[in-house]
Amino acid sequence: MKLTNKHILITGGAGFIGSHVVDYLIKQNRVTVLDNLSSGRMEFIQHHMDNDNFELIEGDLMEPDTITSALDGIDMVFHLAANPDVRLGAKDTKVHLEQNILATYNLLEAMRLAGAGQLVFTSTSTVYGAASIMPTPEDYGPQVPISLYGASKLACEALISSYCHTFNMKAWLYRFANIVGSRGSHGVLVDFINKLRVEPFTLEILGSGRQKKSYLDVGDCVDAMVFGVEHSDDTVNIFNIGSEDSIDVVGIADIVTQKMGYSDVEYRFTGGVDGGAGWKGDVKFMLLSIDKLKALGWNPAHNSLQSIEMAVESLLRE
Repeated sequence: MKLTNKHILITGGAGFIGSHVVDYLIKQNRVTVLDNLSSGRMEFIQHHMDNDNFELIEGDLMEPDTITSALDGIDMVFHLAANPDVRLGAKDTKVHLEQNILATYNLLEAMRLAGAGQLVFTSTSTVYGAASIMPTPEDYGPQVPISLYGASKLACEALISSYCHTFNMKAWLYRFANIVGSRGSHGVLVDFINKLRVEPFTLEILGSGRQKKSYLDVGDCVDAMVFGVEHSDDTVNIFNIGSEDSIDVVGIADIVTQKMGYSDVEYRFTGGVDGGAGWKGDVKFMLLSIDKLKALGWNPAHNSLQSIEMAVESLLRE
């Protein structure tokens, strides 16, 4: 078992997905989290603070000395630290360059110098851009991202691949659908819930409302990540992670309003950009092929509808 009795560094481990990775891995491993807490939250990892197998290093991937210290004795790195706000790239063109690409380079270089040779990286479906083939397989190309966020993740994948082949490292690159669940801090569910708490009679929906994408429960996502590491062993292992269906934005709005106990909510559509997208860089339609991971024996436990329903219920309890 690759993920048993190891010392694992998780960058961004206080974030939404990262904290769930901590919950999973700490059961059988020693875990160190490196997080600058800019978007991660202490309450997501507070329940581990008294665990002898847990350590939090409050630091930044733009600080090479901090990374070097965090890598001491590490067997494997789960790299989740990034700026995940796709929309932000249209306003701040530097944020994804610095927080995604340069941060990943700093980590890779520190790993090379430290002799830490195994990396798990969380990428994104947005590397495919507006794909013409759906479900979209891992070998789809050319990959033409339409957001600076997608471009930054594709650049990170290329950096990781080149380091693996040049310096005898090994990596698992996971291209996520939309991951939802407890501790979620951004995205359409959080947006809808926050808007309805302020104004329960009307709901602004970005774009046409016909955008249709795949969603997956965060627990299924973490399970898939671990499964992929355990069952693949190439120099660079690339997998899509998602559900096998999709749901449109209006369908999501219906679920959120129903779960919040509101009826007769008026939906107001912004119309969006580029023929109904919510914002510049928004991929209107996304469904990933997960056949590659399924061939190894993994299947998602929940579809998009179930994942959305579970996530809304969790977010409303928080």
